[in-house]
Amino acid sequence: MSGFERAKAGLPGSLRPETEGRRRKGPVRIAVRVLLAILILGAAIGLAGFLYFAETVATLEAPRDPKADAIVVLTGGYQRIDHAIGLLKRGAGERLLISGVNPTTSGNQLRKLTQSSSSLFECCVDIGYDAVDTIGNANETARWISDHRFRRVLVVTNNYHMPRSLLELEVSDPQTEFIAYPVVNTDLRNGNWLRQPGVLKVMLSEYLKYTLARVRAMAGARSWSGLRGDLAGMSGD
Repeated sequence: MSGFERAKAGLPGSLRPETEGRRRKGPVRIAVRVLLAILILGAAIGLAGFLYFAETVATLEAPRDPKADAIVVLTGGYQRIDHAIGLLKRGAGERLLISGVNPTTSGNQLRKLTQSSSSLFECCVDIGYDAVDTIGNANETARWISDHRFRRVLVVTNNYHMPRSLLELEVSDPQTEFIAYPVVNTDLRNGNWLRQPGVLKVMLSEYLKYTLARVRAMAGARSWSGLRGDLAGMSGD
């Protein structure tokens, strides 16, 4: 007697269509549940990581009496350069590198914008035109440090940009001690910034970039140098 006949007769061993359907759907349902659990877990880890990153950035403070061999400022706003020039004038470092300057911007323009003396720029300020991103800033800075044999360097950049900057600098130059000097444009110590779309967007973007940089550093991979000269060489090949 066939399975269909057994099912009609209600005999043991018969396979009902709905039973077969449940058996087929079982593995699919398990796979969907596992996938959903993974997505939920990933989202929870991502959210926790972002909140930790935001808390770390919010609590960054500039040292009260910073002392180092030299200072590097990563371009992205003249407020950063103003802070770096101020540190140089106070003797926080012997020399300053302004990294990632646009090739169309002259040293004289930077001097006028920061209201600095010609003698200060001539003796103690170096301008780096080669970096095009944060990786480039790190490599440009590493070369400069090697040329001058510095051991302790103050790093001036925005507070939200500081974790990734320090990470890239430490990858490019593990021997040098880098000291964070964050520039605070937006107070992140209260939760109001979470209701500011512009600030939230910047923080999320920086967190994603930092996460990718961390993964890349752990894997020991470096996609490119971030230097204008190397980029020009690649385009010419």
